[in-house]
Amino acid sequence: MNFKHSLVALALSSSVLVFSVAADPITVYGKANISAQMTDDGEGSFSELKSNASRFGAKGDLALDNGLTVFYQVEWGVDLADASGSDNIKSRDQYLGIKGDFGSVIVGRKNSGLKNLSKPVDTMNDYEGDLKGLGWKGENRFSDSVTYISPSLNGFSVELNYAVEDSKEGDSSLTSAVYYGDTKLKKSKWFAGVAMESDVKGYDVQRAVAQTKLGAWVLGVVAHSQESVATGDSDSGLALSSQYSVNAWKLKAQYQTLEDDNSFSLGADYKLGKSTKAYAFYTSRDFDVNEDQSWLAVGLEHKF
Repeated sequence: MNFKHSLVALALSSSVLVFSVAADPITVYGKANISAQMTDDGEGSFSELKSNASRFGAKGDLALDNGLTVFYQVEWGVDLADASGSDNIKSRDQYLGIKGDFGSVIVGRKNSGLKNLSKPVDTMNDYEGDLKGLGWKGENRFSDSVTYISPSLNGFSVELNYAVEDSKEGDSSLTSAVYYGDTKLKKSKWFAGVAMESDVKGYDVQRAVAQTKLGAWVLGVVAHSQESVATGDSDSGLALSSQYSVNAWKLKAQYQTLEDDNSFSLGADYKLGKSTKAYAFYTSRDFDVNEDQSWLAVGLEHKF
């Protein structure tokens, strides 16, 4: 009898578990990306392994009453190469939100609209040729933030990020962005937008992007401007990117400037499977004042 009762209890528990998962689905996901590279930092050359924004997380959503949906995401970055202990895991986007006909409201830690605006155009995103590597300001992830994203209207949508003061000594900030089209260029042949930040981490920043698909080519441009609130010193920059897909290959090139400094990258991705690719890239940075830098790398990425 005890054995039968145990089986019944196990069956009931399993049913409750399955029902819970079905009622509130959760997706566990991540990306493992590591490269072996030769680095010249201007003072000398050396070899190293780099974990390029590897991450893991969980996300999900659940339909509520009155046409509302609650959703969430908790994500952490992990260094697969050389960090250890508490430095090995760092917080990324982690938030709770609710959406409906009015759009979406998100609270927590989240990339700014300005940072997300240029990610689709940045072909070297998360690698050494990332746009932030040349000193572009505005690549922010806000903690203690409230975000509103409007519904799409004729392809246009608006995003507002408000970061609260958090303390008596803290400062609030606002980022605004307007988007047009589809970041993946599947529903539309164009993606474009403008964004601005006012007095965020000591800088006012404006950025405009445009990207289009022409057959096997994807071409993009980013115009950038930043000004120090404290000194009034301003800098402007430009980025041009291109991608060409042929069979399992994707060939990439990117050029970026910030006043007299510039960066140039060439890369190639080779698709090994639905979620796995091998890649190689070369990035060179030329500075007007500081020592020049360069990187040559090969790597492997797997998404799950």
